[in-house]
Order: sequence, then structure tokens, then C-alpha cells
Amino acid sequence: MLNIVLVYPEIPNNTGNIGRLCLGTNCKLHLIHPLGFEITDKQLKRSGLDYWPKLQVQEYDNFESWKSTVPDLNRVFLFSARATNSFLDPSYQEGDWLVFGQESKGLPEEILNEFEQHIRIPTTPHIRSFNIGNTVSFAIGEGLRQINQFQL
Repeated sequence: MLNIVLVYPEIPNNTGNIGRLCLGTNCKLHLIHPLGFEITDKQLKRSGLDYWPKLQVQEYDNFESWKSTVPDLNRVFLFSARATNSFLDPSYQEGDWLVFGQESKGLPEEILNEFEQHIRIPTTPHIRSFNIGNTVSFAIGEGLRQINQFQL
């Protein structure tokens, strides 16, 4: 299992979609407040369909409360459009933490400064970045491929 961390997510549809992706890939979703919506938001539920109650999801009041639960901070990978290393570079392990920032701003500089493992999904010069749901899909796919967790 991989741990997918959304820091201050803003758009309920994206979070619902990512939650559905986590359930379908046996990943745990971690949501760090403040959220830009209520968990009861019907857009979140619509995107997550009826899967949300089955999802392994944990909420945290703030970034520090999440960080205090991580057993090995060396296994935290921060995704940022400003990073230079590719998401294909790390050797992922079961239980790794893949961290994603706000849809509009990405991860705050103070959070980026706390960790060394900054990675990005490479793009063509035509766009700045992918939608967060697509980025999480890329990340989960590569992580599970490496740890041989693609089993039907």
C-alpha cells in the first residue's frame, strides 16, 4: 500500500476522484486541513460515488500533526511542478508517502523546505503541470509497478 497525502486540497471533485483511485489501488488517503470544502460536500460524494465509505482515509488538523505520524521521513516524496527530478527516479517501497499540494498553488515553500525528495511528472513545454488527479494517477501507477502490486 502507498500513502497518498493531499495538503490543503481545494476542489472536492478532485479529492473524490483521488479517493476512488486510492480505493481501487489499495492506497490510503490522508487529507491535511484546511480543506477547501466539507467532507460532506455532494461534489466530493459524486466524484467518489458510493465508494467513499469504503475508503481508508484519515484527516489531520494541520501539516505538523500529519508529519508526527510518519515513521520514516526519508520515505516522503513531495510532488512539485518546480522540482527537477522525475517521479521515475526514486525506488518506491510499500508504505511510502506521496505528497501533493493545492491545485492552485502546489505545496507551500515552507513544506518543500522540510524535505529533500522533490519530484515531478515531466511535461511538454506546452503546459505547466497536470491536473492533480492525473498526477496522483501517474504516481500511484509507477509506485505500484515498482513494488509489484498490480494484481487483479
